[in-house]
Amino acid sequence: MPASIHIKVINGNTFQPMTQGINESAQAACFPGTEIVTTQPQAGPESIESYYDEYLAIPGILEEIILSQDTFDAFVIACWGDPGVEAARELTTKPVIGIAEASMYVANMLAARWGIVTTQHRTLNMITQTIHKTGFSHRCVSIRTTGIPVVETETARQATLEGLEAIGRLAIAEDKVEALCLGCAGMSGLDHELEKRLGIPIIDSVAAAVKMAEALVSLHKQTSKALTYQLPSPKPILGFPNHMQPVNFQR
Repeated sequence: MPASIHIKVINGNTFQPMTQGINESAQAACFPGTEIVTTQPQAGPESIESYYDEYLAIPGILEEIILSQDTFDAFVIACWGDPGVEAARELTTKPVIGIAEASMYVANMLAARWGIVTTQHRTLNMITQTIHKTGFSHRCVSIRTTGIPVVETETARQATLEGLEAIGRLAIAEDKVEALCLGCAGMSGLDHELEKRLGIPIIDSVAAAVKMAEALVSLHKQTSKALTYQLPSPKPILGFPNHMQPVNFQR
């Protein structure tokens, strides 16, 4: 493993308490020699709970990578929908890990039947599409929503824990899940207590992504530029700042 690994963890939203919680989970998960820097976009929604929120968040997420891609060995997008992850992979040769994809990979290695527990009911289709895009529709047997707003996963921790326990028990009883992914970055840090209460593996998605990032850097792997994730064509993008113009990050 390299002497020191530098990972930038990007909260997809602009809610600073969540950025702090994500950082705590990432710092707890990483190896002693890994340096974690956790940030949030300079502009964007306070929380991502709709397609509108998600699409407005993506430029700020991409900007966080553009401004620092020479400084870090890998990037983690800390929002369970993995907003902009494909575009982010076009911008850099460094590994870019979405916490949803990472959590599902981990769950898939621990259990034959696993599911997702998440926040607002309206995000059900967004979650379903993320699972399909990642290629796990045939393995994910349960998606349960709590109705808890994203911001409240940080501001109402006890209520969030109890809500997750309740739907986790339903997922175990009715869907026969054997492991669960926490489907929101704001739920980070609740996995150990939920494991005690539910008796099955609970995946902290931020922690899973950090470990995946460390593994890829340790394996000396980079994002393929053979075809799909080539750099964007150097065409003008009206209304965006100079540092986000593709001509300025051609390699």
